[in-house]
Amino acid sequence: MRHLLVVILSVLLLNALPKEEVHWLTFEELETALANAPKKVIIHFYADWCVYCKKMEQSAYSKPDIIETLNAEYYAVKFNVESTDEIEFGGKRFINANVGKKRNPYHQIPEYLAGRENEELELPATVFLDEDFNIVERYYWYLSPKEMRDILKEN
Repeated sequence: MRHLLVVILSVLLLNALPKEEVHWLTFEELETALANAPKKVIIHFYADWCVYCKKMEQSAYSKPDIIETLNAEYYAVKFNVESTDEIEFGGKRFINANVGKKRNPYHQIPEYLAGRENEELELPATVFLDEDFNIVERYYWYLSPKEMRDILKEN
């Protein structure tokens, strides 16, 4: 009985400890951070209806080693492609001009950073940028934890 009580208390204490998470920034916070201390950037574009986006958040973005690397070496931005927020970034104004016009009303920011000529934006879309905010690589599919680790090692 005493052993069972120790196990239950241990499990409760472990679950009560705060879990480390990716420190997600907004584009406004990113602009300030880049001005103060340039660093590589990862942007995770998602939509609430995107199953693979949620799966990626639950798998790749929840692994302690990936979280540690992202928080130490990158500024991480998570952005809902259907957001209706007006965003000021890099001296430009970005909006979602597609609301009411399209079935999936994508915001201008993902179209600008993750868009491809003559192709629809695919989700999840992950964009890696260097310290000068130049696009290094774009991925338009679910990245498994192993794929994410490999990409982080390359960059």
